[in-house]
Amino acid sequence: MVTIRLRRAGTTKKAFFHIVATDSRYARDGRFLEKIGHYDPRKKPAVVVIDQARLEHWRKAGALTSETVAQLLKRNPPQAAKAAEEPKAKAKKA
Repeated sequence: MVTIRLRRAGTTKKAFFHIVATDSRYARDGRFLEKIGHYDPRKKPAVVVIDQARLEHWRKAGALTSETVAQLLKRNPPQAAKAAEEPKAKAKKA
């Protein structure tokens, strides 16, 4: 089964994570099918960058997200959704 999860990178005590689509049987930092984005928890605020088109592609293919990635997506909604909300907010002010 394909899962979307974090793959740890960086050095000791300076973690950096890649968001990848991988087979659930592969090791955490092992092989992966495709890199979808990255997550840097050391920045203030934390940086989350995800290719929404590829994320949707894998979800439609049946991939499940890990609990951690699901929380990241919930806290950081897609940029396209934010951009769509901005014109509505401006229209209400006018």
